[in-house]
Amino acid sequence: MKFEVKTQKDEFSKVSFSILLSFAFVSLITILSIISIKLGKISNHFDMNHLCTLLKIEKSSLNFKKLSKLTNLTSKQKMLDLCREFIR
Repeated sequence: MKFEVKTQKDEFSKVSFSILLSFAFVSLITILSIISIKLGKISNHFDMNHLCTLLKIEKSSLNFKKLSKLTNLTSKQKMLDLCREFIR
């Protein structure tokens, strides 16, 4: 006859593994969120740079609309002032 004795080591290792796995998952999601936010800021910076160079060459209403959406500015003069400071 064989007798099996359950120890608490098995339960402890399963619980600790699940806690470790959930901590790793939360850490991964946090890191990916931070990276996506930073990439969004970088993307907006390059979009503004591109639109400001386009406005420097050609002052079309489409470029003003796109820049207005990015910067939440409504006045064309304020956008042009922003582009002058941005290009420097």
